[in-house]
Amino acid sequence: MAPKRPKGAGAFPKPVESPAPAKPDPADLYAALDLGTNSCRMLIAQPKGNQFHVVDSFSKSVQLGSGLEGSGRLSRASMSRTVHAMRICQQKLRRHRVKRMRLVATEACRRARNAKEFLAYVKRETDLGLQIIEPEEEARLAVISCAPLVSTKTEQLLVVDIGGGSTELVWIDLSGVPAHDRPKSIMRLHAGFHTPDSPFPAAKVVDWISVPLGVATLRDQFSDVSDDAARYALMSWYFEENLSDFTPYGDEQARAGFQIVGTSGTVTTVAASHLGLKRYDRTKVDGLRMTSAQIEAVIRDYLELGPAGRRRDPRIGQDRQALIMSGAAILQALLRLWPTDRLSVADRGLREGLLYAQMCADGVLEDGPF
Repeated sequence: MAPKRPKGAGAFPKPVESPAPAKPDPADLYAALDLGTNSCRMLIAQPKGNQFHVVDSFSKSVQLGSGLEGSGRLSRASMSRTVHAMRICQQKLRRHRVKRMRLVATEACRRARNAKEFLAYVKRETDLGLQIIEPEEEARLAVISCAPLVSTKTEQLLVVDIGGGSTELVWIDLSGVPAHDRPKSIMRLHAGFHTPDSPFPAAKVVDWISVPLGVATLRDQFSDVSDDAARYALMSWYFEENLSDFTPYGDEQARAGFQIVGTSGTVTTVAASHLGLKRYDRTKVDGLRMTSAQIEAVIRDYLELGPAGRRRDPRIGQDRQALIMSGAAILQALLRLWPTDRLSVADRGLREGLLYAQMCADGVLEDGPF
């Protein structure tokens, strides 16, 4: 008689399987925070089809980079202002129960000698973890945020992101991509400028550059020039000199099939002035196309107004009036090099790019943002 087997010994034990990673719930909220040289801005959004719906937002001028040009450090006052703004962001994130988020800092924190201490201070006071991103990622996120504005007729694209402490330029060749697929090919750059072989037609990044001059840093470098028009001219030529390492520099560029997409407070302010808006309206500005001549006419008006007139102009606003001419100097330098009748104004940028990148990686958008 065979010996009895212990109960349950007749089968091999089942291997322990590691649980599959939880799939994101399409109803989940996502957040993106962009801490720049001038502003702290955040969006909270929910995926909606091939786009996203903004649930809440925050924007505050904190002037984190104030005094950085001279000292190389973030001042106590600017850090305190920023932490106060980030406490408000923390309250919004908690109220909306946001679990998926990316909170990034850019040029001011890249340059400051005491950036690590500042990040620790933010963490201690708000429990929010800021990440300093490299210029290439900043440029890439700006590019993908602008993808919906890319025309199917565009063969050569220049995306320009004028920030407070730096300006990113990305030149993209779309000539090898079928016309209908060009906006989507920009979106695929969320994985990197130099992506591995893909079955899809690829947008080719010809060159990109991060110039450590933005509206605040450029203004600070020429603050000792008292004459308004002279200061503007010097800023514009100085910025152009800093583009000499950018490969497409000086190339003769045909206007047909060439598009510039500009994303920044400078570009949206110029657009609002061109439209004669008494109150800013994103729906009228985002996606607007302007010619070189129209932009230059607005800048001439700014120069004629002078500092006092610009301060009183409601289209410019108190927060922007001190920075608008350095931003305009950058914009005019670009248009001298690459004149176009198709500059698309983008009221979007790093935050939107961060949201798209997170949602694409999680697979919660329907076939990209188009």
